[in-house]
Amino acid sequence: MSKIKIIVADDHQLFREGIIALLAKNDSLDIIGEAASANELFELMDKSVPHVVLMDISMPETNGLDAIKVAKDKYPECKFIVLTMHAEGQYVVKAVRNGAFGYLIKNADENELIAAIEAVALGKKYFNSEISQLMIGNMALEGESHKKLSDREMEVLELVSEGRTTKEIADQLFVSARTVDTHRVNMMKKLSVQNTAELIKKAAHLKLI
Repeated sequence: MSKIKIIVADDHQLFREGIIALLAKNDSLDIIGEAASANELFELMDKSVPHVVLMDISMPETNGLDAIKVAKDKYPECKFIVLTMHAEGQYVVKAVRNGAFGYLIKNADENELIAAIEAVALGKKYFNSEISQLMIGNMALEGESHKKLSDREMEVLELVSEGRTTKEIADQLFVSARTVDTHRVNMMKKLSVQNTAELIKKAAHLKLI
């Protein structure tokens, strides 16, 4: 196989330089660019599409996960590995759903980073046991949260997310405003949130709406 072309996308210059210096020691890898933002990355990819992009999540303008989703449509042949400090299951799941082929925490050692790049360049997914457990745990939590809500609560949730008032929801469902408020309070308790804005955000994250 020819050299694996790589772009490193991270908003911290020192980290980019460190990763590039590390990868440059490997003769099978070719670093063709570096980017401090999603826009810089897209500009580079318009000129030359790499085999693999190492992508941070916390980026200016557009976060890394959203950038992956956009890039996968425009550059389907490119594979993305998320390289981040975020070791939470919801980030792993979103990365996978947005098209990432791998996910590594920034404390990964050199051998694992190289192994991930080589696997992903061949079209294989790369998630070590720690990341796999985070992903499985978060997906299980999503399922449990969904099961916790009753059918009526799901109806109310959908209408709340559409911006309907309590009275409008009550009229549509032929129930009292007090009943709607009770459903709202129960949903907030079940999803461990404090207000309606957090309820909608959490529900969207869990793909309930």
